[in-house]
Amino acid sequence: MNESRFQKRTLLLIAYLVFALLPIYWMVNMSFKTNQEILASFSLWPQHFTWDNYKLILTDESWYSGYVNSMIYVAMNTAISLTVALPAAYAFSRYSFLGDKHVFFWLLTNRMTPPAVFLLPFFQLYTTVGLMDTHIAVALAHLLFNVPLAVWILEGFMSGIPREIDETAYIDGYSFPRFFLTIFLPLIKAGVGVAAFFCFMFSWVELLLARTLTSVNAKPIVATMTRTVSASGMDWATLAAAGVLTIVPGAIVIWFVRHYIAKGFAMGRV
Repeated sequence: MNESRFQKRTLLLIAYLVFALLPIYWMVNMSFKTNQEILASFSLWPQHFTWDNYKLILTDESWYSGYVNSMIYVAMNTAISLTVALPAAYAFSRYSFLGDKHVFFWLLTNRMTPPAVFLLPFFQLYTTVGLMDTHIAVALAHLLFNVPLAVWILEGFMSGIPREIDETAYIDGYSFPRFFLTIFLPLIKAGVGVAAFFCFMFSWVELLLARTLTSVNAKPIVATMTRTVSASGMDWATLAAAGVLTIVPGAIVIWFVRHYIAKGFAMGRV
């Protein structure tokens, strides 16, 4: 009976993995084909293998600059988000003040709001102050969504650290900055890794704000990928190669923070 149930679960798991990986495999498959082959026939692997699609992306400035721009504002956003969220999360986890729960809930409501709601205010503000088409513009806009998420994640990890550690450090003569950086921060490094991962992923894949607030100098790859239509039709092969390269940074980040994400699931904060 148990063996039969195990076999069924194994088959369901295999079916789910095939279903989940099939779109990725198909995109990789298309990236090594020409547009003519993609449109003319159905095949599980390239009949005329080519690297031309990847060569185009890595040599054409209009393509590879999109990846550079995305990495710049994503790194800026992740660094600023964690810098702002760490002290805020510490305050929510260690102190009780008037309206603390209401403020915490208000932060989460910002994360629940669709980005389109803030599109016009950001556009008007950045046009006025001259921040349009800059990396910092997109990084600051994404803070509205990433900071609440980072605060929520970090607050959960910090609340799991006994307050006696703080008190003992103060008795031993530690200043708050020294205590926070040398003792407390290493204890919540799993939470920092999880928060950094989610900040990175949201900022990397977000399209609406990134496309509207940039035009040329800071245009990200997600915006570049939406402009592959020409007079001859959709450039499916190049778009597939760009999609594969877009997955790579996220896969690298997941590889480095996979242990922290597992700890976050174990603590029930992810």
